[in-house]
Amino acid sequence: MSSKRGRTAAAQEVSAGGVVVRGEEVVVIVPRRRASNGARVLALTKEHIDAGETPLQAAEREVREETGIVARPVRELGESRYWYRRDGRTIGKSVHFYLFNYRRGQTEDHDEEVEEARWMPLKEAEKKLTYPAEREMVTRAREHLEEGERKDR
Repeated sequence: MSSKRGRTAAAQEVSAGGVVVRGEEVVVIVPRRRASNGARVLALTKEHIDAGETPLQAAEREVREETGIVARPVRELGESRYWYRRDGRTIGKSVHFYLFNYRRGQTEDHDEEVEEARWMPLKEAEKKLTYPAEREMVTRAREHLEEGERKDR
């Protein structure tokens, strides 16, 4: 598809993901797909929204598939937007993130797209997740949880 200036429009992707908390911990994954430089990635769950799904439904599905965890949605945390390159193409991506509370399940039950799923302290994840936008979502989740604790006192 071409614009009036003769440039090709960038592809756009929309995904949804989850920040799943259990007490002071968040579930993180190491996807089998590596970063563009070949490095292992420490990430939150996220994936494309399937036809007929809402972003929240996609996030719930991905949490279940990529971590083995069944979780209850709490609230939307926000949207991250970024660009990346694949096969010489620039792709614009937006990811809708949601906060979830752990209900049940084991991280060992993740799907084949994930090398490892594990629990990590929230404050550690804020520093160690590979992507800045995902670190920001964990910060938002932690702040929301802390605000709820202050209101309960």
